[in-house]
Amino acid sequence: MTVSPDLATALAGLAGRRPLLVATDYDGVLSPLVGDPRAAGPAPGAAEALARVAAADGVTVALVSGRGLEDLQAVSGFSGPYRWIGSHGAEFDGPLTGQLAGRRDALAEALAPLVTAVPGALLEVKPASVAVHVRQVADPAAAAALLASADAAVDASLTKKPGKAVLEVAVTDADKGSAVTRLRGELGAAAVVYLGDDRTDEDVFRSLGPDDAGIKVGEGETAARYRVADPDAVVGALRLLADLLS
Repeated sequence: MTVSPDLATALAGLAGRRPLLVATDYDGVLSPLVGDPRAAGPAPGAAEALARVAAADGVTVALVSGRGLEDLQAVSGFSGPYRWIGSHGAEFDGPLTGQLAGRRDALAEALAPLVTAVPGALLEVKPASVAVHVRQVADPAAAAALLASADAAVDASLTKKPGKAVLEVAVTDADKGSAVTRLRGELGAAAVVYLGDDRTDEDVFRSLGPDDAGIKVGEGETAARYRVADPDAVVGALRLLADLLS
């Protein structure tokens, strides 16, 4: 799938910058959104395209996700010289330490009865957060009501991260934007390309400079300068970037 002329021009310019950081969310970007997050395999061609980008000299590829690191690595099946950032930045190249587990477990225990009462709803417990998924709830009114009741039940000291058909509540205040900024600093990156589809990715888009490229996947308001339609279009953009880098 082709990309827009303005994005193609931007990628051509960025391909000459070194060090270059190419960072991307997983769900909804490299993988189509599905009802059960445990079944979110990568889009056709995504693994190959990402590997080609990562193979270029002076380029670092990072996977940045709300998923826990172990879950992200298992579901994606990706292997390669990638940097891994999970739990919205709380897991930076490694698993979260255990001191927050008790707070996370208490949160899951409080939300479980609300989720159980709504057919199709799913409670996902991650290393640093708990997520209420309503993508498989047949009744839109029931889905909205569950998200509202879960939101009301959460202690104000926790960090709420609403997304597409999901409310995630984190026991840390980490976010993707600060994580990408930290990684950029470690690498001394001259430029950043970031692809994301959800509200939590806006923290990254807002952190980017005028010489970077934020790419929003799908519809909705965004701070990103560029946009592609779906994961298939993401694969097309990554293939173009790989060609430009070679």
